[in-house]
Amino acid sequence: MTILKNSKALYINGEWMSTDQLEAVLNPATEAVLGEAPVGTAAHVEAAISAAHEAFHKGPWPRLQQRERQAKMTEFLDAIERRAPEIVQLIVAEAGATQMLAQYLQYGIPMQHARHMVEISSRPAITPLPVETTPNAEGSITLGAGVLAREPAGVVSAITPYNFPFFLNVGKIVPAMVVGCTVILKPSPFTPFEALILGEIAEEVGLPKGVLNIVTGGIEVGTALTTDPRIDLVSFTGSDKVGAMIQAQGAPTLKRVLLELGGKSAMIVRPDANIMAAAQNGLMGFTVHCGQGCALLTRHVVHNSIRAEYVAAVKGMLAHVKVGDPSDASVGMGPLIREVARKRTEDYVQIALDQGATLVSGGKRPAGLDKGFFHEPTLFDNVHNSHRIAQEEVFGPIGVVIGYDTDEEAIDIANDSDFGLSGAVFSADVGRAYEIALQLRTGGVAINGGGGKMSSHAPFGGIKRSGYGREYGIEGLNEFTNIKTISFKGG
Repeated sequence: MTILKNSKALYINGEWMSTDQLEAVLNPATEAVLGEAPVGTAAHVEAAISAAHEAFHKGPWPRLQQRERQAKMTEFLDAIERRAPEIVQLIVAEAGATQMLAQYLQYGIPMQHARHMVEISSRPAITPLPVETTPNAEGSITLGAGVLAREPAGVVSAITPYNFPFFLNVGKIVPAMVVGCTVILKPSPFTPFEALILGEIAEEVGLPKGVLNIVTGGIEVGTALTTDPRIDLVSFTGSDKVGAMIQAQGAPTLKRVLLELGGKSAMIVRPDANIMAAAQNGLMGFTVHCGQGCALLTRHVVHNSIRAEYVAAVKGMLAHVKVGDPSDASVGMGPLIREVARKRTEDYVQIALDQGATLVSGGKRPAGLDKGFFHEPTLFDNVHNSHRIAQEEVFGPIGVVIGYDTDEEAIDIANDSDFGLSGAVFSADVGRAYEIALQLRTGGVAINGGGGKMSSHAPFGGIKRSGYGREYGIEGLNEFTNIKTISFKGG
């Protein structure tokens, strides 16, 4: 495939900045080298921070009328759409996503979100406060009023992972930029091209210098983006362990930090549930993108009266999941991102067996796939919620089934987790499912499969070790703003 025109340079201050440090980027399905990507250094990140800081404090972008920013961001998204086939092909090759996943969830949904963010950014930035009267020292009455004014938060560092790179790149930079922030985007070293292509598009549409900067690199670059006092806000998606480090790194400068972290989300299947619908949802909960999704439903909390039937249904469906190179449109599950991820999955298979779980299906590398970082979709039954496989995020294609006898027990099991990102309830009694959903300590719950897609109106995020802050919807847009109160006297 054709790699980007500027695939060996970094996009900083509206220009392409070269580097002598290059790193091979692999296709995780074939282990072939897609191309060499630039590796940013301390000098690159300093240039990017300086450019973003100058663009925010001195440049035109934050001072434009909102309709002007909307027009430019619409132009930016239109330019992305013109390169959609190329981007989808890149998602398949670089992230290992299947064709359907790349087209629909990895590309289509974030573009819907982005369009929605641009549209709703026209919401009033000034909100009137109630008018109040107060007796004053002169013996008359003061008429007091005020407004809440929303303004851009400042310079944003956006740090994204390898699992949904285009989705998260667009999901962070668009709302930040459309409200007037300037951004430094740092992608995962495994998936840099899905970020760098956005630099080409920014150049094409003529975004003002310094509004969007893209810097790759390792720990040195990441640390600068979470500690430098010129950074006002850090938006990070990744593991809870790295999220905790970022929170600590931002603490000395009292940065605002938005964290969308890991998950070990529970799907409760009540005895009156449609078992086939629940099983289909459960199957997707650990096979979508080879289990590399923070919000995936990997704990299946199933009523004991139907547990055997549920396990048999999921096992039967697993037999039809084709694992292989996602360049083949018939493939239903692609590879893990790298060997370290596959080794982690294999380790957890052994941990589950050692702790007494029953292997229902999978558990090993698929036969006949000698190249690529593949692992069979794997299901365990007879899992106790205290088992490591039920408590720790694998980020691989492993689902676990945990039995229960009462609704209260199911709720307790679901809530007995360090994480709280998503969840689900399957039941014919939708009212009871809703009552259960209200009791789950998590950022979101889908009843009987939810609304059919990830809504652009709905805020997304978690609690506990799944992080804090929200993305998407009006709440996600406002995360990139500060509130200023202005008071004045009437008359």
